[in-house]
Amino acid sequence: MKGRTYMSLRAQDLTVVQRAALLSGQSEWETRRIKKVGLKPIVLSDGPNGVRRQTGEGDHLGLGASKPATCFPTAGTVANSWDPEEVEKMGAALGEEAKTLGVQVLLGPGINMKRNPLCGRNFEYYSEDPLLAGYLASGFIKGVQSQGVSACPKHFAVNSQELRRQASNSIVDERTMREIYLTAFEIAVTQAHPWTLMTSYNMVNGVYAHENSHLLKDILRGEWGYKGMVVSDWGGSNNIVKSAKAGASLEMPASGLASTRELVDAVKKGDLSEDDLTARAQEVMDLIDKTQTSTPGSYLSEQQIRDHHEAARRIAEKSLVLLRNEAVADGQRALPLKKGSRLAVIGDMAETARYQGSGSSKVNATQVDNLLDELKKSSQVSLMGYAQGYDRQGALRRDLIAQAVSLARQDTVDQVVVCMGLDERSESEGLDRSTLKIPQAQIDLLTDLKRVGKPVIAVVVAGSAVEADWLEGTSAALYIGLSGQAGASAAVKVLTGEVNPSGHLAETWPLHYEDVPSAGNFPVTDRDSVYKEGPFIGYRYYTTAHVPVRYPFGYGLSYSTFEYSLLQVDGNGVTFTVRNSSQIAGDALPQMYIGRNQATSGILRPARELKAFSKIHLEPGESKQVRFDFDLYTFRHFDPGTASWQVEAGAWDIWIGSDANTLCLHATHVVQGTIEPGHLSEQWGHYIGADIRHVTDSEVSYLLGHTVSKHTNSGVFQSNDAISSWAYSRSWLARKVVKVLQSKEDKAVKKTGSPDLNILFVLNMPPRAMAKMTGGRISPDMVTGGILDIPNKHLWRGIGHLISGYFRNKKDNKKTQEDIEK
Repeated sequence: MKGRTYMSLRAQDLTVVQRAALLSGQSEWETRRIKKVGLKPIVLSDGPNGVRRQTGEGDHLGLGASKPATCFPTAGTVANSWDPEEVEKMGAALGEEAKTLGVQVLLGPGINMKRNPLCGRNFEYYSEDPLLAGYLASGFIKGVQSQGVSACPKHFAVNSQELRRQASNSIVDERTMREIYLTAFEIAVTQAHPWTLMTSYNMVNGVYAHENSHLLKDILRGEWGYKGMVVSDWGGSNNIVKSAKAGASLEMPASGLASTRELVDAVKKGDLSEDDLTARAQEVMDLIDKTQTSTPGSYLSEQQIRDHHEAARRIAEKSLVLLRNEAVADGQRALPLKKGSRLAVIGDMAETARYQGSGSSKVNATQVDNLLDELKKSSQVSLMGYAQGYDRQGALRRDLIAQAVSLARQDTVDQVVVCMGLDERSESEGLDRSTLKIPQAQIDLLTDLKRVGKPVIAVVVAGSAVEADWLEGTSAALYIGLSGQAGASAAVKVLTGEVNPSGHLAETWPLHYEDVPSAGNFPVTDRDSVYKEGPFIGYRYYTTAHVPVRYPFGYGLSYSTFEYSLLQVDGNGVTFTVRNSSQIAGDALPQMYIGRNQATSGILRPARELKAFSKIHLEPGESKQVRFDFDLYTFRHFDPGTASWQVEAGAWDIWIGSDANTLCLHATHVVQGTIEPGHLSEQWGHYIGADIRHVTDSEVSYLLGHTVSKHTNSGVFQSNDAISSWAYSRSWLARKVVKVLQSKEDKAVKKTGSPDLNILFVLNMPPRAMAKMTGGRISPDMVTGGILDIPNKHLWRGIGHLISGYFRNKKDNKKTQEDIEK
């Protein structure tokens, strides 16, 4: 086989053990090398907003050193651009950097739905709406893959919380799963054709995602026709034989050779067909083929660093959201700042930028702008002074507040710019937020500054929604999210009017956390997470239940004003006119929502759903006609009874608006449909009108199509119980392990201001993951026959099993490696 090209080498040319070896990783970031046939490994690496190419021993949590790379805005911020074309340009820049740094698979984008605003990883996800997330993801994927690097949308599927993420079970009805949680993946897969897709850690309706035949075989590979490689999240593989049978290609990071032996034995016993094994190995080999243009890694050139910093600024400029802009002196708005404005700049985050989240997506940025320096450099304004204003970790410091107020009161200060928001502890992979509030110390600061009587402009830093009642009384508020390494310079361009803000929120900001439909059910501390709110997440809930919000989905102000008119509907779509009625060029974002009167529909549905959008640039006084065509996604719903997509016949409402609550134009359209309207069953009860707070157990059962039995721990700890659950073990040693880990995590937060992701990962990890992440040093037998004896109060027996298992595993690995190289 020597001398063959990858294209001429096929999986069936390899031995069974070689094919089996390809289905698990060789190291933290590499696929397996098979020297005998000349098959080289490829490198998979984070991340969704910047390449994290580690230089030393690998880890998957963003802890180790990595090569400098451009840190673009996070997905939660980029989504506010509502601009797939700009996201595609960002993806192309990321693909170019990945190629330069020697990465063949870039692990992103994250397109899970923002079911609850407290999810710690929401900054990595685009939206609460699957259509918006799907089209943005498609742009990202196309951009990355234009450079010969594979994108990898994640985490498939129904992944909504970080707590117990490797040991939780998402229970969701089929219709909601299809319409809400899978549609973004469907759009990304069918329109952008990613070469790789990553499964999630959690179970979906009782079956781990990486071995879920319904997700992988029936839907992904069957219905959507996906031909690419499916990789597990790091440590997310449970049973490699079941995974291979279900359609999963590769488990990562490095499970050693025990998984190889399991696959070979399964083929011998007839538990896994050789055809399935061959198909999975071929998917890995096909990906290696497609990404061979990625050269051995080096470092970014000075030209790349400059060009991509500018690219990061451009996408940030399009993603910043003007939340508030009140009239001040002479009837003018607070923003943009007048030329020559004398400013007091306040806030620790103005001097030390917070521009990305914590975890596996954390990038070693090539350079970082900060708001204070960028305002100093601006020729539009004058900086009169800076004050820290607050303790970054939330401690109440009256001295810092007093210093800031003293600065604001100076006669030379016209306006006060306050940079504030969430700190590094608040948003991270591995833990969910505990509150929707920002630190009280910052609110106290803002309250005292507003009392000074001068215009106060808030620059808000946060990767996801926050409670924002404290914005009342400010003159303006600019939400910059986690806007990447050039976010501060982008913010100054918006503040001074060089750039007209055009960002719109990709998620709803509720008035209070208690208003969130899943507020009483998130995050779950037990195994089962029941999605009892069904399709009513985000704006679908608020608009149906008539719950007021702080800022609606799709909301964003501009320095321009726009008028909508002349809506016309035909059998294929709608047309309407948008006019810039101001003297400032700007970008409008018309959005099309559809819905049906629930009284005439036999299908439970939200009041309205986003079905189209477009960013339109308009010069002063200019008008443009906009066309939205109806498509596959416009009127459909999933019918669980027939396991098919259907369209209900009858009259549909069509709205054109600037956000989910501001609907400027309306028309009705009669659709022929595939089914006739029926009558909504009374068994839906409180779901009619989305009264989620009062749904009963019987109504939840009706939604799911079955009753949910509460999972109870038998007292015997299994390989898929999170290590944190050992806190309830009868073994003092197991309890001590959890207590020590939790104590170390508390100390790390107090010392560094950031969570210890490694400890959080271990606490949330089930013991079986040890066999998937230790490079073969721990085998599955050592977990079930040794480690699990600790919480089950068989310490000495467990130690004996560990010792004997270690030597047996070492011997077996040596023999398996010899078989691979035969």
